[in-house]
Amino acid sequence: VAGSWVNQCLLEVEVKGVCVSEGRETCNTFEKLLIANRGEIACRVIKTCKKMGIKTVAIHSDVDANAVHVKMADEAVCVGPAPTSKSYLNMDAIMEVIKKTRAQAVHPGYGFLSENKEFARRLAAEGVTFIGPDTHAIQAMGDKIESKLLAKNAKVNTIPGFDGVVKDADEAVRIAREIGYPVMIKASAGGGGKGMRIAWDDEETREGFRFSSQEAASSFGDDRLLIEKFIDNPRHIEIQVLADKHGNALWLNERECSIQRRNQKVVEEAPSTFLDSETRRAMGEQAVALAKAVKYSSAGTVEFLVDSSKNFYFLEMNTRLQVEHPVTECITGLDLVQEMIRVAKGYPLRHKQADIPINGWAVECRVYAEDPYKSFGLPSIGKLSQYQEPLHVPSVRVDSGIEQGSDISIYYDPMISKLITYGSNRAEALRRMEEALDNYVIRGVTHNISLLREVIIHPRFVQGDISTKFLPEVYPDGFKGHQLTDHERRELLATAACLYVAEQLRSQRFLGTPRIPIAKSKRNSWELSVHLGDGIYPVAVSKDGSSFSVEVDGMKLNVTSEWNLALPLLSVTIDGTQRTVQRLSRDASGKTSIQFLGTVYKLQVLTKAAAELSKYMPEKAAEDTSSILRSPMPGAVVAVSVKPGDMVSEGQEICVIEAMKMQNSMIAAKTGKVKAVHCKAGDTVGEGDLLVELE
Repeated sequence: VAGSWVNQCLLEVEVKGVCVSEGRETCNTFEKLLIANRGEIACRVIKTCKKMGIKTVAIHSDVDANAVHVKMADEAVCVGPAPTSKSYLNMDAIMEVIKKTRAQAVHPGYGFLSENKEFARRLAAEGVTFIGPDTHAIQAMGDKIESKLLAKNAKVNTIPGFDGVVKDADEAVRIAREIGYPVMIKASAGGGGKGMRIAWDDEETREGFRFSSQEAASSFGDDRLLIEKFIDNPRHIEIQVLADKHGNALWLNERECSIQRRNQKVVEEAPSTFLDSETRRAMGEQAVALAKAVKYSSAGTVEFLVDSSKNFYFLEMNTRLQVEHPVTECITGLDLVQEMIRVAKGYPLRHKQADIPINGWAVECRVYAEDPYKSFGLPSIGKLSQYQEPLHVPSVRVDSGIEQGSDISIYYDPMISKLITYGSNRAEALRRMEEALDNYVIRGVTHNISLLREVIIHPRFVQGDISTKFLPEVYPDGFKGHQLTDHERRELLATAACLYVAEQLRSQRFLGTPRIPIAKSKRNSWELSVHLGDGIYPVAVSKDGSSFSVEVDGMKLNVTSEWNLALPLLSVTIDGTQRTVQRLSRDASGKTSIQFLGTVYKLQVLTKAAAELSKYMPEKAAEDTSSILRSPMPGAVVAVSVKPGDMVSEGQEICVIEAMKMQNSMIAAKTGKVKAVHCKAGDTVGEGDLLVELE
């Protein structure tokens, strides 16, 4: 039943296979709806509106004028320049667009104004429906201090901590000592991992207070902070709730969101491998009790931390649609956006708690324009020169707001898409995710597919042995990409050698005919030398019809493929094992980049003679990076702490870079005197730009 359901589900919506219920809405809702957001979530809302027969209005900044959500909507209006404070957070401009277009309702998506009570209040004053809860619920749950008190009163399990606003760094240290280290410092109005810091001692508490308050002010316009006990090694499991204006509320099962970096989720799934039916019910009932306590009406999410003994503690309630909502849609069959719109119009829920199923398993990977080799993901910017979603893989859903030619800029979140796979069980969903990641073509920006693929195939993840510390525990020295086994190394060397030979054979032909008709008979064997990492490997290739016989390390491999080098994806079969590879680049010197098992490997393929001569080529000396500080990512300089002539110590903060609303402290690699400072507060810098030089 689950398998047939998802096949039906994937055919129901015209665009990109959204897992939602079939058929147009038969009840009257709204004629025109404005989406106060951008990117994939704006596109997601538009898809459901089209299904329901609702006309849509998109808003956009000037740099988003050609964005996908702008093209999908029935109308689109510019609300300001690129910075979010002047466009997507510009309430005055958005209210003007609402009046101009006569939109009857506004869906805020997530982030931006989705949990802003002032925005909801202004809409209500104009008689415009806010697709979400009322201002009371937004205020109560959006304020982490008030929400914790309400949760306690609703008999929801809560984390020990200080139920008040922390005034300054000194008070933060005093409170942290009283609670006992480690503590979590976080923005009262926060979310999305912004404005959050873990502190293990007094010094980290002071530093965390400073950064968290700055990030909170930048992201939410509210620098109030709270402090609570940090539960070490927990799972992050959340309950989806859905409530109407008639006192009905449901819990739509859980989502496992423990794979995180910098408190932001990376991989999510539903259901969780950890919960039994009793714990699931207890969490669901507490989540519904909290929703009813604040007279909640709409879709919302109650987040919990769950320890190894299945004790669970209320973390926060998000009064909006979550980024990871698709996995819930896939296992329940509900379209959450559609339900939100119906509830906002005043209709009662169509389902009872007993109607909510867990059909199969769904996994979501957040595909980001990030370099996973830097702190598990520092932002990358650029133009998508080639982009192809893996929609040909069965039971795959891609929620994205970009296309080939789109720009990933420093102004907004670097998410490329949400990649969701569905299966009748977890193993099937993970197998499809592995295939989908291998078949995802993203060129022009650095992306995190290598990290995502490694996570979902890691034995600990496959066994369900995860926590919010999964990434730092599995990769204590940072992520290094896929570590090849000897067999996989031979497969990669053989593939690279065959690609080189196929390229040579193609260059001998012109429009399907040999360039020189009187040329000698075709060559059938090649002696090559392949450079991979620190090793140089002799590889012998011989052609046998459409396949190649390759000898590596004294072992023979049979390699077959169509060898259509113009395609971005190459299906290669090596001794009966199918691999999907991508050749990302090549040059005349034999250097090539190949994406294999999710990770990009740099190789150099030379003939035996060329390899002998390459020994005499001088090597470029590596740059001494200890005396210079370069920006590891594109972003804006928030503060510079040094000037020429200052003495700095190793590890001392030199400047702060903000990228995608996250602040990052740049530190000195050694003790020395500052020779030159090449940036100032307010500057925009690119990845690799020189910031500071030491003598």
